[in-house]
Amino acid sequence: MFSTLARWLYKVAGWQLLGTVPDLPKAIWVLAPHNTNWDFPIGLGGRAMTHIWIRYLAKKELFTWYAGWFFRLLGGKPVDRSRANNLVDAIVDVFIQNEYLHVCILPEGTRSDVDRLKTGFYYISLKADVPLILAGIDYPRKAIVLSEPMYMTGDFEKDMRPVFEFYSAIQGQRKTWLKRYEETGSIS
Repeated sequence: MFSTLARWLYKVAGWQLLGTVPDLPKAIWVLAPHNTNWDFPIGLGGRAMTHIWIRYLAKKELFTWYAGWFFRLLGGKPVDRSRANNLVDAIVDVFIQNEYLHVCILPEGTRSDVDRLKTGFYYISLKADVPLILAGIDYPRKAIVLSEPMYMTGDFEKDMRPVFEFYSAIQGQRKTWLKRYEETGSIS
């Protein structure tokens, strides 16, 4: 019911999903850029268009006593960003224990400008041997653009360069991490 409504609203608002939705039992969906609160409903609409139940990680501050139930109902899992809590290994274990699991991660970690991506998504993919599917929110085209599945090899530089290239092709606001890559070619 919710997915049908979300698909309808997504289409009525003029949004589209570009790229092929992969037929995979497991994947990490990497969504960027994250610039506005509108990213959440647009992301939910895009998720509905995939016909895949994609869970997501979000800051624990969203999971208050009055709104936590709503975010959990929509597939959310709270993350405490204030301390190191070995989240990568915990998520790897969850992937290993499940035959079917799709999780969305926002590697910028905030709507504010950031000068580098968080790399947890990379290490989860590598350790769990689960592909990444990049999803770019392209506001000028009113589209979420999907990449082909990407498997990590352990060569960080080689693996991450296509990630930066993909997001470089997404139109819209640029954060420092992407501007620096476009100016220098550096992914660090």
